[in-house]
Order: sequence, then C-alpha cells, then structure tokens
Amino acid sequence: MLDVGCHSALLTVAQRRHGGDMEPVLSRKVRLHLHETLDAKGRLGKSGVRSVQEAVAETLAGGREPLPEVYAFATSVIRDAPNREEILAQVARVTGTRLRVLSGEEEARLAYVAARRWAGEQAGALLVLDIGGGTVEIAAGTSEQPEAVLSLPLGARTITRDWKLSEALSSKRRLAEVRQHLRDYLSAVPDLPRLEPGGRAVACSKTFTQLARYATAARSRSSRTPQRLTLADVRASVAVLAGKGSAGRGRLPGISRHRAGQSLAGALVAEALMEACQAKSVEICPWSTREGLLLERLAATPGPPR
Repeated sequence: MLDVGCHSALLTVAQRRHGGDMEPVLSRKVRLHLHETLDAKGRLGKSGVRSVQEAVAETLAGGREPLPEVYAFATSVIRDAPNREEILAQVARVTGTRLRVLSGEEEARLAYVAARRWAGEQAGALLVLDIGGGTVEIAAGTSEQPEAVLSLPLGARTITRDWKLSEALSSKRRLAEVRQHLRDYLSAVPDLPRLEPGGRAVACSKTFTQLARYATAARSRSSRTPQRLTLADVRASVAVLAGKGSAGRGRLPGISRHRAGQSLAGALVAEALMEACQAKSVEICPWSTREGLLLERLAATPGPPR
C-alpha cells in the first residue's frame, strides 16, 4: 500500500497471518511538504508535482526482494486540487504508477474498518474521528461496517489557510471567532453522529496523536505512547498553541515540526468535533484509512498455506 499525503509518501507492505491478523513486513517513507506548494485555490505547483513523482519513484525503488502488487492512493491534498487530473497523469507518465483517489466518505469508511478491527470483536457502538489536512472524516456503527459516514471540509490545513492560523494569535477575539465558526458549522450538519451511551470514541489521525503526546508530556513528561486524549487536554493545548508561532509550536514536546504550523487549527477542530459529537475523551488508534485498505485487500486474497 502506497499512501501519498501532504506530509509524506509512505509505502507499507503487509501479509496476513493465520486467523486473519495483519503483520507489517516493510515500511518506507519519504517526507513531503506539499502544503508549501499550494496556491490560493489549492492547486499543486510544479515543484509539488515533481516532489510527488520523486517520492513515488523512491518508495517503489527496488530492494533485495521484489514488491508485491502495489495499491497506490492519494489523500485530500491531491484529491481536492483543481489540477488533480494533471497531477495524476504526470505522476503516472514519469513513474508508471497511477495514483487512485478515494472519496472522503470512503476514507471515513475505511478508517472505521481499521478502528473496528483494532478495538476488538467485543467493541460495541463505535464513533471514529479522523482529522486530516483537507477534510475531517466521521464514522459510526455497531458492526464491521459503519452505519453513518461523513466527510467535512474542516481539515487542519484547510482551517489554517482560511483563518491564517500558522502564527501566534494576538487577539482572543480572533480565537473566539474560529471556535464559533467551527461550532456553528458542525451544529448545522444534519445527522451528525454522536457517541452513544456506553459506546467508545476512537481517534485515528496524526492530529489527535500529537495532541495526545503533548498532553501526556505536559502532565508527566513521560515518553510512553499516549492511549487517550480528553476534551480538557485539547482545550489546554489550544491555549498554549495559540500563543506561539510555528517555530515555537514545533519545539513543544509531541508536536512535530513539519505539522507545527497547522497544529493550532488541528486542536481547534478536535475541540469542536469532540464537543459536537459529545465525546469527552477519545482513545488513540494507530490505524486509519491505509490500514483499513490493507485489511480489506488482505481479506480478499488467498491466505497462506497452513
């Protein structure tokens, strides 16, 4: 599986174990900075297209063992670009690999599939939240497939660009305006999934993961992998992130430098999303759309000989 996103191209090779479990056997990552090449309309510039071509070629470059069939897909930074077809055609012409694009609703469904498998067979009602760069995906259900899926244009990169949040905010009024905009938007979404009584809320994105890492470090300075993030943690992080620019945010524990610019927007979206979906806390799931695709494709292939 080759996942081309705003910040990286990540190749993951996995095999199916006995019993249907998934075992990763190879991972290659090439760092990207596609957000820096977007124009005001979201078009990917020539340098961005070239970096995608180079990243795809590098991740698929031969090692000692030949790769199995590769399923390559691009996320919202390419999917939503006005010059998407041009990008896909150029990458295919140079690398021989045609990137697929998934709809936001399909990304939400696959994130749910991954979270459901991660949560275990005994998990009941599940609410899955995923904050990407361009969009937010929400899914909910009580079985292997979700009963509701949504994709909303409230990604961390989108909100950063629309509200100019990459640097420190000098005005509390501006922060209040962004918060109100997000709350108003979500309150107007018909049939927005909410956490059912006794259900579990699961968060499946880098945005939630780095917020949880920051909250864990701020509380105990522990380096252990965070497993839960509370709404109170998110609100506390907003107060800190709003007072710092990109460079200052990137020096905070748990906040990666290449995502620092959009970390405030990510925290504000997480806050509004958890409020609207009535989730006072979320479990941090390391799997998302990519793993959902892997699980489904592995399930569709013959299993290893016993």
